[in-house]
Amino acid sequence: MGLSKEERVAIADLFLLTEKPTLYVANVDEKSMHTGNKFSEALKAGVAAEGAEVIVMCNNIEAQIAEMEAEDDKQMFMEEYGMKEPALNRLIQSTYSLLNLETYFTAGVQEVRAWTIHKGWKAPQAASVIHTDFEKGFIKAEVIAYDDYVKYGSESAARDNGRLRIEGKEYMVQDGDVMHFRFNV
Repeated sequence: MGLSKEERVAIADLFLLTEKPTLYVANVDEKSMHTGNKFSEALKAGVAAEGAEVIVMCNNIEAQIAEMEAEDDKQMFMEEYGMKEPALNRLIQSTYSLLNLETYFTAGVQEVRAWTIHKGWKAPQAASVIHTDFEKGFIKAEVIAYDDYVKYGSESAARDNGRLRIEGKEYMVQDGDVMHFRFNV
């Protein structure tokens, strides 16, 4: 629509579909899954002016990967087709990027859970997706970067190696952070 920043703010509460970012998915045959075909190229050319993204994938192959239970079978199947990861992963990553979303994790003895937040949220806002009381009574967040959590294998090992940080209300949550919130209501 070519609106200015101020105009976009003025109509934000209308939640117009025409103002939403668009992602197109081109379902192609197996031989075109890496390069696309004339139809996916025509789609890319047709939507270039709107600044939309196009993902090319073969949904038949994706369905076969999804049906496999064993990770080794999935990996071998993808190698046969020259794939490093399922196209579904690229679709999810593109969608998160387009919508300005990130994920942080909470990890406990019984459950590990992913929480979706908007990029740029501070720790109290991120805590609110678990429960609004977490934001109201926010004290601090114990944070471990995802790569450190994977490297050391547990919260206690990351803590022992000095990789657990205590962050306050102004901490900007990073994609993949593993967090534990302290709060008092």
